[in-house]
Amino acid sequence: MRKLLALLCLATPVAADDVAGEFDYYVMALSWSANWCALEGDARNSPQCDPEEDFGWILHGLWPQYERGFPTNCRTNYQAPSRSDTAAMADIMGTSGLAWHQWRKHGVCSGLSSDDYYALSRQAYTQITRPEVLRKLDKTVTLPATLIEEAFIRDNPAIAPDQITITCKNGYIQEARICLTRDLEPRDCAADVVGDCSLEDALFEPIR
Repeated sequence: MRKLLALLCLATPVAADDVAGEFDYYVMALSWSANWCALEGDARNSPQCDPEEDFGWILHGLWPQYERGFPTNCRTNYQAPSRSDTAAMADIMGTSGLAWHQWRKHGVCSGLSSDDYYALSRQAYTQITRPEVLRKLDKTVTLPATLIEEAFIRDNPAIAPDQITITCKNGYIQEARICLTRDLEPRDCAADVVGDCSLEDALFEPIR
């Protein structure tokens, strides 16, 4: 009996699932499609990278966040989105597969149904002006990552520098991440979200 009790004391406790709907704010991640295609999408033969597409900044996701960290493994009683639901998000997310993945990883922690989560994601995406100047590039350029942040702030005066962060991956501009309240108002990003790219010569691909 004593041996059994000792083993129970040494056992690693099972991590509890986070509770859907209990979080502090959102991070909206916008990915420059042409850069993602150069890094990963072309190798995957992703339909997002088809030559006839003209995606610029796509919605990577709307992510519930804590002031430190983010919820995972949330249980939800809502039904999973249908194929038509995820396909309807491809115009701003690039593919229906990304829409499905974002629901399974992040949407289930929002406390919303998939319909409401997608609607909120679209609202967040459409209320941010994506800098039009970046759509006019006709060749690959190198630029300081800070220029991307400055372009977003110039076209979105309500966003302050502490409310947006630009990330890079393998020498490319990767994402613009904008921190939003649960009501989708700009707010300061928590320390663990801030990861500004410091590259002075980040690669930036033109729309294909």
